[in-house]
Amino acid sequence: QGQLVESGGGLVQAGGSLRLSCAASGRTFSRKTMGWFRQAPGKERVFVAGITWSGGMQYYADSVKGRFTISRDNAKNTVYLQMASLKPEDTAVYYCAASDVVFTTRSPVEYKDWGQGTQVTVAS
Repeated sequence: QGQLVESGGGLVQAGGSLRLSCAASGRTFSRKTMGWFRQAPGKERVFVAGITWSGGMQYYADSVKGRFTISRDNAKNTVYLQMASLKPEDTAVYYCAASDVVFTTRSPVEYKDWGQGTQVTVAS
């Protein structure tokens, strides 16, 4: 079981940008589907973006499509979430997660390893 550590969260004005990073330990990172989820206060954790092991396929929640970009660097064992045109409703704790599912998956139950989360706050 690998360890995931997120970074890059913070406070930003609406319309601004942030880049989140997720550093993974373990030798199997490059074979895992990676995902970003978020959880706002009082709400369930929801899927944001995912990327297959090779980086060949990226998929997004409708709410962030066209604004967020997920990418990965397997040589650095790191996955990124570039967030642009941020809105106050993007405010949440963002979690990085790893899945052994080979193809795309949006279900949290398919992700077995989770980071501790990083807070993103978008001020209006």
